[in-house]
Amino acid sequence: MQISVEISKYPLADDYIPAIKAFIDRLQAVDGLTLVTNTMSTQVFGDYELVMDTLKVELQRSWDEFGKSIFVCKFIGTNLDPALKPHG
Repeated sequence: MQISVEISKYPLADDYIPAIKAFIDRLQAVDGLTLVTNTMSTQVFGDYELVMDTLKVELQRSWDEFGKSIFVCKFIGTNLDPALKPHG
């Protein structure tokens, strides 16, 4: 099953950019995931098991490395990657 997840991360620190960048960089390094990022959120697309297993690890790693952060996530049980949509 394919899923799409939209994630917004809000580190509770004045120097928040490194925490967000590290999280996104680690997600981008995972083979099988596709990401679309913008100034408001990161969208993650891929196989359900891969996405959920990756998020489990990376959420914990983010808290361990950078401390308190809020993650706001939306999940849908289909792959809405805009690169997969036919143009025309």
